[in-house]
Amino acid sequence: MSEIVVVYELDQPAAGHAAPAGAPGSPGAARVPRRVHAAPAAPGRSGAAGPRTLCGKDTFAMEKARRMPAEEPETPWYPAEYASRVCPDCAAVVET
Repeated sequence: MSEIVVVYELDQPAAGHAAPAGAPGSPGAARVPRRVHAAPAAPGRSGAAGPRTLCGKDTFAMEKARRMPAEEPETPWYPAEYASRVCPDCAAVVET
């Protein structure tokens, strides 16, 4: 398989509700991914996600992970701390 990029599907904050400072979704707070996906790299742009994940979701509103799977080939393609949030459809494609 060609280069893949790990992207995070993030929860959207509720409209009209401001989160307290430091709360998930508030400015400056780290947002935990709802789901971790794999996407093919964009043509001619190594490290940039293509328009769709391997399971077919649009990557436009997704956040790119800092770690690239090719940087550490002996580890899984996804960050270990988010193993329980990996998209099973993306994982199935990566493993084939």
